[in-house]
This record gives sequence, structure tokens and C-alpha cells, in this order.
Amino acid sequence: MAQSNMKVAVQKFGNFLSSMVLPNIGAFIAWGLITALFIPTGFFPNESLAKLVGPMVTYLLPLLIGYTGGKLVHDQRGGVVGAIATMGVIVGAPDTPMFLGAMVMGPLGAYVIKKFDGLIEGKIRAGFEMLVNNFSAGILGGILAILAFLGVGPAVDAFTSLLVEGVDWLVAAGLLPLTSILIEPAKILFLNNAINHGVLSPIGLEQVQQGGKSILFLLEANPGPGFGVLLAFMLFGRGTAKQSAPGAAIIHFLGGIHEIYFPYVLMKPKLFISVILGGMSGVFTLVLLGGGLVSPASPGSIIAITAVTPPEGMAYLANYAAILVATAVSFIVSAIILKSSKATDDDIEGATKKMQEMKGKKSSVAGHVSKGTLPEEVNKIVFACDAGMGSSAMGASLLRKKVKAANLDVSVTNTSISNLPSDAQVVITQEELTPRAKNKLPNAYHISVDNFLSSPEYDKLIASLQDGITDEQAEVVEEAGEEAVNAEPNADHDDDLLLEENIFMNQSFATKEEAIRFAGEALVKAGYVEESYVDAMIDREGITSTYMGNNVAIPHGTEDAKKAVIKSGFTVVQVPEGVEFNGEKAKMIFGIAGKDGTHLEILSGIAVVCSEQENVDQMVQAKSAKELKDIINSN
Repeated sequence: MAQSNMKVAVQKFGNFLSSMVLPNIGAFIAWGLITALFIPTGFFPNESLAKLVGPMVTYLLPLLIGYTGGKLVHDQRGGVVGAIATMGVIVGAPDTPMFLGAMVMGPLGAYVIKKFDGLIEGKIRAGFEMLVNNFSAGILGGILAILAFLGVGPAVDAFTSLLVEGVDWLVAAGLLPLTSILIEPAKILFLNNAINHGVLSPIGLEQVQQGGKSILFLLEANPGPGFGVLLAFMLFGRGTAKQSAPGAAIIHFLGGIHEIYFPYVLMKPKLFISVILGGMSGVFTLVLLGGGLVSPASPGSIIAITAVTPPEGMAYLANYAAILVATAVSFIVSAIILKSSKATDDDIEGATKKMQEMKGKKSSVAGHVSKGTLPEEVNKIVFACDAGMGSSAMGASLLRKKVKAANLDVSVTNTSISNLPSDAQVVITQEELTPRAKNKLPNAYHISVDNFLSSPEYDKLIASLQDGITDEQAEVVEEAGEEAVNAEPNADHDDDLLLEENIFMNQSFATKEEAIRFAGEALVKAGYVEESYVDAMIDREGITSTYMGNNVAIPHGTEDAKKAVIKSGFTVVQVPEGVEFNGEKAKMIFGIAGKDGTHLEILSGIAVVCSEQENVDQMVQAKSAKELKDIINSN
């Protein structure tokens, strides 16, 4: 547990470091291009224009980083104080580009003003807010700038000098290639941006000031190791991995999106050897031939690397040779590994899921919105899951209720991903399924949700829809949504959908597979499904977890297993001690068999009841099947 927490903390710290630099990459590239073009050894030497180089690296870039880091902590106000504090380290160590100092003082300045704002919140008399805000930012920023000038600047200057000397020693000793042993695996653990922009770039910029270029900019950004892996999959891979490798190789090499090859390595961990050896050979070539760049190459594509390669000497030859050698070594080792591996299809989807977990982005309560723009007028929202009968139906039920309460003229339905309608404007899925949904409907607005029962994304979406809704549209509720909410029970099925005899109290299980199989076999005994449906429930859990949040799981079959459903029905399993579902405890398990949508009304009721943790706690504490059923039907 402690190791897991440490891993998450490191990932968060790395993400924060890179988040200070990445928004300002355009400024780094501008500085790099001006340097490459106009310094005395540039393409077009120009003494006047070359005067831009020094002030940009000394003042502009650190101030942008300090402002961005402050804004991450405390919005605009934090950004301003962070920039003021950063000015202290810049002036305190004028001979060293203060990127590391900015990464310290920007967030620190914002943290101080954030704490101050928290202390005075609600205590300022009306009319004095602006006066207090302005003077507090100025006074605290000024104090921090003085402290940075006196202490932080000189300390960072000494630390940077130590790091530079260490790198120079590694180069002189011929040991720099050994850094690939750490850098290449760390990239695949999603510390790539933190390593490149948080550590290597600040030291590299110091080297540029001294020698006009730095090899450090290519330690992480070299596309060769990943490109070699993808080429090997193109020729020797199997299944979907082989089919997808050509497109991934183009995106990686030309687009510079290195993350695209990470799943291929995670799929076959032996390939870590390939990227490490490829990285080491590339670095060795750079050292041997004297390669380097004048600024960070971001993204790490061949195009960006070419743009910031200095014109003098053998820089182009050295950089291209390093990429070629790294590609060749990685390809040869990867080919040997792939040729000697078992003859089974390569599971790229499973590796991608593993990659998403390693990113540390999973959350039990929140989701995230994919890139895109919400349409000005939304008429149709679709929840999608693999089968379209369980998690998506519950999510749709909850959002439909919110849409109705907000008097919005919007249809909310659910379906399987394979049956997503072409006219869906907003698509909501579990995070693991979002890539599939985006492939199906690339032009829709996609929202990822990890907790279908209580995600804050629902309220955010409703607020966005209300901002753009007209008075006329607000007068009616979409007929489809109204019918789904108020649909009459099906006379043939409603009476036997949820029976007390199919509610099992005080159960305990060692694994989620054991719990799912118990719920499935209960569905079989009740005459709801055929025996094959039980295995399909296990398979469905392997695609993405059926844990819904609030200690509730709803295992059900895959889309292909719908043919094994005889009639709609539920089994309910109470597990007071809980059973682990992907790191979460499920204490109420609802086994679902859905046919022709006849189960949706009761599933909607379950969703509404389970959306409140208090109701779930009552079900867990219930002493009889009748008491538990009454709680479910209380909605």
C-alpha cells in the first residue's frame, strides 16, 4: 500500500512539473529557433536579432514557468504572485537560467497567497476587497522575491552547477548512455515529460548557454527506441497489434507522440530491454559524433528535432545517426523477442488498459471530458457500455432524472458501443471504453466516467446544457426521455424480475470472480439465463469493471451473450464484508439479465436508490430479503 501511494505521489509530482513547462513549449521553440537562426554560428547570423536570445532565456522563459506554476496552484492570483517571486531567483542568479528556481518559487508564491486568502475569507468589509487583494499580492510577492534573491536563487544556482558538472563528468567518463537504464522505463511509467522538462531541459539550457547546444535534449526525446519497437510489430507482431502498428509508427515518428508506443511495450515487458538498449546506443552515438539540440524538442518528432538542430559542425549527421542507430538496435532486439514469443494474438487493448492504470488517472468519483467542444444545441445524449444493459442503463437513468428536473429538451438513452447511433452528440462511457467509443463516433463529445452512480460530470454537463438552452427548449422534456422515466411495467415480466428468493443475504467471497459466478449461477437457477451466460459475465468483467461506485457492482454478460438470456431478471447478493472489485469494495452485487429492455425500469430504480450512499448502507445492514427488497422498491 505504501509503495502504491509512493508511486502515485511520484506520478503526480512528475505531472505537476511537466504541467509548468508544457503550456510554454511554444516559447521554448521560439527561443530555440531565434537562437539557431541569428546567433553568430546560426543559419543567418544577425547581431541585432541575436540580442533577443539572452533576455528570452534569462527572463521570459523562467517568468512564464513561474506564472504557470503559480496559476496551477491558485489560478490567476497565484500566477501573478508566482511570477513576482520568480523574479527574485532570476536576479539573484543572473548567470544561470532559473528554470528550476521558477519551478520552486512559482508554486510556492501561489501557495502562500492561497493560504492568506483562506485566512481572510469572509473577514473583509464590503468595498475593501480589491484594496486588500492588490496590496496583499504585492506585499507577499515582494517579500518572496527578496527571499528568493537572497537565498533560493544562489542555492538553485549552486545546485544547477552541480548537476551540470555531474552530466559533464558522465560525458567525459563515457557513462552517459547508462542513463537510458532509468530514462526509458521511466518514460513508459509516464514520467517522460517530468524527466524531459523537469530535469533535463533546465540543465540542457545551461549547457546551451555555455556551448551552443546540449545532448540532454535528446536523451528522452529520441524517437528511435519506440520507432524500432513499432517497426518490429509491423513485421513480426500478431493480431490487432500488428494491424495498428503502422499508424502508431507514423504518429510516433512524425507527430512525436511517444505515448502511443507505450502499450506495445507493456504488452510484452521483455521489450523494455529493446528500448533500453536502443536508448543507450542512441546516446552513445550522440556522444561519439557530438550531437545535440539548441532547445527542447517537444513533441519528440523528427520534424521538431530537425527544427532545433544547430547548423554548425556535424550536428545534423550526429542527431540523425543517433535516431537511426537507436531504431535499428531496438528493432533487432524487438524482432528477436517477438519471434520467440508464444503464437497468440497480441492483446493491445489489454495493454492500453494497463497503460491507463499506470497513468494514475483512475478515480472512484470523478471522470474527465475528452478533447472537443460541446455542441451549442444538444438533443441526444447516449450512455454506452459493452453490452448496453447494465452500467450504461443505470447511468442513463440517473442523468435522465437530472435532465427532467432541469426541464431540458434532451433525450438520454443507453446502448452498447457497437450500436452507438450516428446522431449521438454526447457519448458517456467508462474510461476504459472511451477509446472504442471515440473510434465509433469520432465527432461526438465524449465524457469518461468511473463512477456511474455519483459522478460530478453529470452536474457539470447539466450546467453546460442550461447555459446554452433557450426558453422555448426549456418548456418541454424530450418525449423519449419522458417515456423511459415513466414507462409502464411490462405485464409479462415485472412480477418476476426481482423475487425475494433471488436475494441472498450475508454472503462472503474471496474474489470478485467467485462473487460474479455466484450471482450468475443464481440467474441460471431462476430460469433467467442459460448456463453459458455465467462465463460471459466473467468475460464482461475482464473488459472493464462493473463496479459502479458507492459499494455497488452490477455484473452482467457481454453483448454477444444476450442470446443466452431467456427473460429479464435480477439476483441480489449482500456481501457485508465486501469483495474487491479493482481496488474498491462491493457490498451489494446485482446480477443482471436483460432482454428487450424489460429490465430497464427496475434497473433505473436501483440506480436512483444506489446513487445515495445512505441507501446502500441500509441495504448492507438489512436483516432479511424482504427488508432489502423494500429498500430497493422505496424509490
